[in-house]
Amino acid sequence: MRGTEGVPTLAEGESQTGKDFTSDQEVRWCPGCGDYAVLKAVQSFLPDLGLRRENIVFVSGIGCSSRFPYYLDTYGMHSIHGRAPTIATGIATAREDLSVWVVTGDGDALSIGGNHLVHALRRNVNMTILLFNNRIYGLTKGQYSPTSEVGKITKSTPMGSVDQPFNPVSLALGAEATFVARTIDSDRKHLTGVLAAAAAHRGTSLVEIYQNCPIFNDHAFDGLKDRDSAERAVIPLVHGERITFGGGTLGLARDAASGGVRVVEVGDVDEADLLVHDAHAEDPSTAFAISRLTDAGYLNRSPIGVFRQVERPTYDDQTRAQVSAARDAAPGEPAERLAGLIGGGDTWTVV
Repeated sequence: MRGTEGVPTLAEGESQTGKDFTSDQEVRWCPGCGDYAVLKAVQSFLPDLGLRRENIVFVSGIGCSSRFPYYLDTYGMHSIHGRAPTIATGIATAREDLSVWVVTGDGDALSIGGNHLVHALRRNVNMTILLFNNRIYGLTKGQYSPTSEVGKITKSTPMGSVDQPFNPVSLALGAEATFVARTIDSDRKHLTGVLAAAAAHRGTSLVEIYQNCPIFNDHAFDGLKDRDSAERAVIPLVHGERITFGGGTLGLARDAASGGVRVVEVGDVDEADLLVHDAHAEDPSTAFAISRLTDAGYLNRSPIGVFRQVERPTYDDQTRAQVSAARDAAPGEPAERLAGLIGGGDTWTVV
């Protein structure tokens, strides 16, 4: 598992269960909140990593989801609004022996924290970011968020939102993130599978989790969860397989007119015309085109799975290598150049 290289593992014969990762703190979310399902999935999944609890750290920002570190028996930090990726960058760079996770929400990550998220993605820091998307501000009691649909009536938009919402997956792909995925809080098997893939990836892994808020935005994802509609609404992405859904009656094909992709009736095209999902493609253009199929309204259609998974040098590995090279350098090499910059001619004395 390249994502956890350098992180101490359990000794031979040692084992852990979900209870080992469950803290003694009372979980305080509203009844029916999707956060419960995600928390349980994470607690059950973490033992599979085989890592020591003291070498796992969860960093959160501000929001309902950001209470996450309290409920896990690992190290954690409830940090500053929108700044969790930045703090996590420092931790990951300074401590190669830690598995670093970020828990954030659509407001925390995409509003005040948008700049920090984008730069963490482009730098490819070795950490896993779980972005809980309930398309509303829950902690502050129901204002519209950066992912709320146009026309959304909330306490802060009584006449309906006029903002065009972010598509977090499209945003991440546009920032050249090396691992981008989407899953749903209520699909335990799919959620756990995506978490495993994200943790195994070395670099920044961004996992958007559709998460229901029963108090301020209930039924936001019914189209993807209702048995009757989900078959035609959910587009499963599996690397190396043709992309079909709707019980095999619908699929994705290239759109010659737009250069993107389009939904087709499988019976109306040749099998060779159906798109085969390639999550490992260096060019993210096709993955981006697939992400644009997500409608910004009531999510009557949405691709689910790993959109992109490629290898690229990580920010923290390269930074540590530079520090090591400077420390070990002979006179006249990087260490001397660094000293020259610090004590060079562009200095002055204040008296």
